[in-house]
Amino acid sequence: MKLLHTSDWHLGHRLHEQSQYEEQKLFLDWLLEEIEKQQIDILLIAGDIYDTGVPATQSQKLYYDFLISLRKTNCKEVFIIGGNHDAPGTLNAPRALLEALQIHVVGKANEDVEKEVFIAEKEDEKVIIAAVPYLRDQDIRKAVAGETFDQIGDRYKKALMNHYQKVADYCDSINKENVPVIAMGHLFAIGGTTSESEQSIYIGNLGDIGSGDFSKSFDYIALGHLHKPQKIDKNEKIRYSGSPNILSFSEIGYTKKVLVLESSKHTIEKVEEVEIPEFRKVVRVKGDALECISKLQKIESNNFGLQPWAEVILKDKEHTKFGEIQKEIKDFPVEVLKVSYEREQKLAGLEQLIETSKHVKDLSPMEVFKLKCKEQNFDLEENQEVFDAFSEVLGIARGE
Repeated sequence: MKLLHTSDWHLGHRLHEQSQYEEQKLFLDWLLEEIEKQQIDILLIAGDIYDTGVPATQSQKLYYDFLISLRKTNCKEVFIIGGNHDAPGTLNAPRALLEALQIHVVGKANEDVEKEVFIAEKEDEKVIIAAVPYLRDQDIRKAVAGETFDQIGDRYKKALMNHYQKVADYCDSINKENVPVIAMGHLFAIGGTTSESEQSIYIGNLGDIGSGDFSKSFDYIALGHLHKPQKIDKNEKIRYSGSPNILSFSEIGYTKKVLVLESSKHTIEKVEEVEIPEFRKVVRVKGDALECISKLQKIESNNFGLQPWAEVILKDKEHTKFGEIQKEIKDFPVEVLKVSYEREQKLAGLEQLIETSKHVKDLSPMEVFKLKCKEQNFDLEENQEVFDAFSEVLGIARGE
């Protein structure tokens, strides 16, 4: 039996206000071909199908067209969990209909953990899938009046790991044949490498969750949330597949991947990394204005023919503005989405940083918050409760 682990599609995502529909469509077409080529039996999608809780019609069509097209392949079962970007109601709405197509969706945590556990079979091979979605604080932790932020974080972590343990215990109770148990999750595990595009899943000490906190009952843990493919604590059985497309310029420099698991004789024999093609060339160029313009002139598209996108990072004390760079490269086959200064220089104030960026949306809410605190000489390290409070409010505003 062969399973494919992917996550963090973020359908509808825009890179600095530029639609990524074309590369998202190319990825899904490639994934269908790979599923057919590899004769994949089961597809695991570990959260963040959409970039927002209210996805555009175009994004939903991409999702459903892909699921329908799977019927033409060898893949007979699909397991999908909700991520922090996904609205549970949106994912769960067609759940009953999708079940008829052997597409199992768990958009939100269930008090009855049995509803998150499934058995998948192919001839004499069998696996148990524990499809645990992103666990929102209000779904798993009972609020207690007068709690401090540290207490909230500690109780949340305990509630989260308790939920996974309940799932593991139920898997053990039905695993009479000692078949592989594969857990799915959407969270941040300590030791993972983040990029600028991840929105923090943060409540108190949530980042303290490590590989040792998961039950030994799980033979593989298919994670979503972090966009770089990676193992946690060098553990072969706890992995992030990463996002299939570049979602921020900070993700330049590593190859995007999906993971293929092969199960035989009731064991997971191997986990193979499969590289995803670069559907759109996304680059960073550094130097003074003339150096950057020269480098931009040499950039060519790849085999997929999409216009390359670039970030220009100017050296310290450069005064060239975004509009001036755009004027110089208007006839080049590349589009500059962002102009900024080298991070090694002295941290700019908020107003200056906005001035040297293409748009205020180049800055994340957390960046703006930290910069304003710095400008006001407010020490966040000595006032951790204020940072916690802002993180919690930000999570609520994002619907997390």
